[in-house]
Amino acid sequence: MGRSGVQVNKAHKTRVSSKSSRNLHKTSLQDRGRIGKPEGNHVKGAKAARLQRAKMVREQKRAAVLKEKRESGGLSSAPRVIVLFPLSASVDLNSLGEDVLKLLSTDGDVTSSSTVASSEHKLRTTVLKAPHGDLLTCMEMAKVADLIAFVASANEDISSLIDSFGSQCLSVLRSIGLPSTAVLIRDLPSELKKKNKLKKMCASRLASEFPKDCNFDPADTTDELHQFMGLLKAQRLSVPHWRKQRPYVMAQKVGMLVDDTTPGKCTLLLSGYLRARKLSVNQLLSKVEVLKDPFPLLNERRKQNSMELDDSHDEEVLRSLVPDPMKQEPLVTENTPDPLEGEQTWPTEAEMAEADRNQKQGKPKKRSLPRGTSEYQAAWIIDEIDEEDSDNGDSYDDRMVLDRGEDHYSNQDQDFEDDKETLYVQDMDNETHNDSEMMDDETLTREQYEDQIKKIKEAHAEDEEFPDEVETPIDQPARKRFAKYRGLKSFRTSPWDPNESLPQDYARIFAFDNVARTQKLVLKQALKMEEEEEESRDDCVPTGSYVRLHIKEVPLVAASKLSSIVSTKPIIAFGLLQHESKMSVLRFSLKKYDGYEDPIKTKEELMFHVGFRQFVARPVFSTDNISLDKQVMERFLHPGRFSLASVYGPISFPSLPLVVLKISDADAPAFAAFGSLKSIEPSKIVLKKIILTGYPQRVSKMKASVRYMFHKPEDVRWFKPVEVWTKCGRRGRVKEPVGTHGAMKCIFNGVVQQHDVVCMNLYKFDINF
Repeated sequence: MGRSGVQVNKAHKTRVSSKSSRNLHKTSLQDRGRIGKPEGNHVKGAKAARLQRAKMVREQKRAAVLKEKRESGGLSSAPRVIVLFPLSASVDLNSLGEDVLKLLSTDGDVTSSSTVASSEHKLRTTVLKAPHGDLLTCMEMAKVADLIAFVASANEDISSLIDSFGSQCLSVLRSIGLPSTAVLIRDLPSELKKKNKLKKMCASRLASEFPKDCNFDPADTTDELHQFMGLLKAQRLSVPHWRKQRPYVMAQKVGMLVDDTTPGKCTLLLSGYLRARKLSVNQLLSKVEVLKDPFPLLNERRKQNSMELDDSHDEEVLRSLVPDPMKQEPLVTENTPDPLEGEQTWPTEAEMAEADRNQKQGKPKKRSLPRGTSEYQAAWIIDEIDEEDSDNGDSYDDRMVLDRGEDHYSNQDQDFEDDKETLYVQDMDNETHNDSEMMDDETLTREQYEDQIKKIKEAHAEDEEFPDEVETPIDQPARKRFAKYRGLKSFRTSPWDPNESLPQDYARIFAFDNVARTQKLVLKQALKMEEEEEESRDDCVPTGSYVRLHIKEVPLVAASKLSSIVSTKPIIAFGLLQHESKMSVLRFSLKKYDGYEDPIKTKEELMFHVGFRQFVARPVFSTDNISLDKQVMERFLHPGRFSLASVYGPISFPSLPLVVLKISDADAPAFAAFGSLKSIEPSKIVLKKIILTGYPQRVSKMKASVRYMFHKPEDVRWFKPVEVWTKCGRRGRVKEPVGTHGAMKCIFNGVVQQHDVVCMNLYKFDINF
């Protein structure tokens, strides 16, 4: 029974009592029936801070969404760019473009301008038609598109809705980053049942090529286009993140002002809407003018859809901005090297005295003495032994330098160290008849010698598993031909100085001490300028303004060409972040396009599209292994995996998408590879690897006489410190040369087969691209 006036229900049977039931004795009788959540703000300490922080994050996200919605669909926002992209050559874009412009026009007539303002839909739109077969124009249109409307024709067979060029362009657009997408299906039958059935079939066929949130809409009648424009107005458009970091202008008009003081150059005038970010006049511009909006979105506006843009003298200038010479960023692309920097100077008297002191205090030269010789007996022995050692061809001065790593070797190196004792034990055995017998090819003529080498090379051509194999020239010493190469004890741990043997071009580029920190500071500075109020900055133009950019010292030929193609191709002017006008060494993560069958050689001329930028470069391909500080150069870009491409190029802060095109004089540009910008690292080591091969002539267990790797005994002595290995997995060392034709005796850590091939790895720092 419960108390009078208080309802008491049967307790719930639980194994673990709740917190409220445990604290029930602490409450008064009248509050026991409502012992739920605490009233008021009774939360204290760290929990209160977490709740407050979560609330602030929610409010910031809500404010950011509202701001983005106002900027993209408000009266002061730039017109939305819709790109109509045909999936096949049979799609008629001209009729669809005319229907869309007619629908958005106030008077219902087709306008000559691609930008219209619709009072009915409260929307300003720029409609672009991508030409089928022009890959470069399609790429440039996709870089500025807010919405890409892919158009398919239902008259085609269901299996051929996308042709080869459409499939290639889809791959390119995915590499760049797709904005909001939609698919418009044309040429559907008028009967409703057949129309819905065919639409479902087309949508099912195309669904795998587009994002999951992509809509498939018919676009034959005016009502269907009205419905599509309504969805466009309500849709929250998304663009790739790299487009939000930099201001850009898609020029709707291009002009030029010729200056007589600078022959051959002029001032380029670009007029268009500013998008994405605020633009500072101090960014390499001579002047910025804010013009009156030619396409205002008002309820009581004049019929301006059928009018073209006025000339420059008729355009009303609302505001003019001139750069501050103290704040304007200088146009610096290359560093000016000091020719005297790093030059060796004559030592001072103090340095010479210190060198003499060090020489006197140095260790005495170690002499080779017979075993058991005492110190007294050694004083009576003349330096005949030392002279003989100095004359011997096996002296250390006549050997190639072998870079040894630290005490950390790879698994194969450790196996070879374990077998070292076996090698030296075999070395102390009785010499076989091969040690003193001359090789069989000592009596051969030069022609017979070359023919024999050719026959052996052809016999092993089927077993060509290593593309880095090179032949040692006969008419040139190997120590001179491969003078820039060296051996490595361990590729993983052996040191290599990245500042050694740098080319002259490296003195003209820029490098950062910490790229990540610099990028963070630059982006933070750009975001700070974006968040500042317009009244506090008199050198910035807000987003959505119709501006005219003055770019000085532009070649007259380039300005004339831009003026002639502005009506058919998009002209994009974009702002740069700090340091992005300078040159450095860029590293790209690159993968070959599956549809491109021709080989791509290293240092081959390619066109790189990095974000808004495009430039021509000759990349050096290498392996992409993040666990090593050294990378091996690749002679070709191999399909099916990512490689590292190193080029000289303008600095761009990652990450940015990359599209690589192969340019040829006869054919149109072909999509060759894709990837992204990985880092800015001039100090990264890229080594060119070559493999010298030889063939065993006589084999005696772990010993072998190897020929045709070198052709002179001096070359054998020079490369003697470098380790050798075989294709069957044996590892060994060079013992001594044999004969006068470059044959040598090698000792391995296991039994060598007669059909095996002996190899030697050599590396060179290759950064000439």
